[in-house]
Amino acid sequence: MNNKPSVVMIGLGYIGLPTAALIAQNKTYVHGVDINPKVVETVNAGKIHIVEPELDEAVANAVKNGYLSASTTPVVADTYLIVVPTPFKGKNEPDISFVEAATRGIIPLLKEDDLYIIESTSPIGTTEKMMEIIYSERSDLEGKLNIAYCPERVLPGNVMYELVHNDRVIGGIDEKSTIKALNFYREFIKGELHKTNARTAEMCKLVENSSRDVQIAFANELSLICDKADINVWELIELANKHPRVNILQPGCGVGGHCIAVDPYFIVADYPMESQIIGKAREINNYKSFWCAEKVKTAKLEFELKKGRKPNIALMGLAFKPNIDDLRESPAKYIVQKVLQNANNEEYYIVEPNISEHKVFKLTNYLEAIKKADIIVFLVAHKEFINLNVSKDKVILDFCGIIN
Repeated sequence: MNNKPSVVMIGLGYIGLPTAALIAQNKTYVHGVDINPKVVETVNAGKIHIVEPELDEAVANAVKNGYLSASTTPVVADTYLIVVPTPFKGKNEPDISFVEAATRGIIPLLKEDDLYIIESTSPIGTTEKMMEIIYSERSDLEGKLNIAYCPERVLPGNVMYELVHNDRVIGGIDEKSTIKALNFYREFIKGELHKTNARTAEMCKLVENSSRDVQIAFANELSLICDKADINVWELIELANKHPRVNILQPGCGVGGHCIAVDPYFIVADYPMESQIIGKAREINNYKSFWCAEKVKTAKLEFELKKGRKPNIALMGLAFKPNIDDLRESPAKYIVQKVLQNANNEEYYIVEPNISEHKVFKLTNYLEAIKKADIIVFLVAHKEFINLNVSKDKVILDFCGIIN
C-alpha cells in the first residue's frame, strides 16, 4: 500500500477482519495486524481464513484496490482499533494480557489527537487501565488522546450486514473521546450510535450476552424437567409461547460461541456474590452439555442390551450454532469429545457439513452417516439435517429440535 494508513486494526479474526474490510470499503486505508503470519499472508493475497458470507469478496476488493494490507506489526496511523481475544486464566478469570500487549505495541506510535478504541470484550475498567498504561509511558500525551470503548454486536453468519446496520454503544473516557469515536463509526455504520462512558459501554456488552445466557438457561432447565416428566419440551414451549407476554427460547445442547458462553464470566469474576442468577445460568448451560453426553452413553448401552451388538453412532454437528463453521466454545464439540472418551469399539460418524476437515475428528458426509448409523444424535440444527428421510428403525436423540 502506497498510501498512509488512516486506521490500524490489531486483530484480524472473526470481528477484526470483517471490520477492517468494511472500513476499507469506505475508501479508508486500513493496516491490519495479526500475530499469525499465515493470517497476514492470506489477507495480503486477498483471501480469508474464516468462513463468513460476503467477507471473501469484501477482502478481495479491498486488497485489490489498495485500501487494505496486513502485517505482524503496527504502523503510524490516526485511529487504532484493538480487536484481540480476551481468553480466561485460572477459573474463568478474564485475561486482558492480549489487549495490554496490543496497546503497548502502539504506544511508541501514538501522537496528539489520535483515536484509540477497544472493541475486545473486556472486564469493566479495562479502557481506563489501558489509558493509565499509555500515559505512564507517554506522559507527553496525557489528556491529548481520544480513548474509547465500542463493543461489537454481530451474529456469525451475518456479520457484514450487522456491522453496518446494528446500533452501537460508544463510551469514551471523556466527552471529547466519545464524540471523536462516534464520528469515526458514523463514516461506515448506518445503525444508531449511542453515547455513554467507557465503563457503561463495557458493562453493556457483558449484560447483553448475560441476559441471553439466562434466557437460554431457562429453556435448557425446562428441557431437563420435561425429560423426567415425560413431556415433549418443544410442544410445551410452542404452547406456552401462545401467551401474549411469554417468549421462551428453544433449548439446545448447551451454549457456545465467543460471546454468550464467555461474557457472563466477566461479570461473575468481578462480582461473584452479586451475580447469583448470571452464575447459575452458566452452570445450567454447561451442565446441559454434560447431560446430553450422558444421554448418548445411556442410549448406547440400551442398544447393546437390546440388540446384542455395538451400535454405529452418528454425531451430527460440531459448530456452536447452525450453518456456520465456528467451533469456539461449542457444546456440540464438547459432547463429541465426551462421548468418544467413553468409546468401546463402537463405530462413530462425526458430521460437520460446514468444514471440510478437522485436526482431531475424522469427518463423515451427513448422508452417509445417517445411512450407516443405528443411533443418530442431532447436536446442531444445520440446514442439511432438516427434513432428512430417517428410517424409523433408527434410535434418534434430538437435542436441537430437528425432529420434534
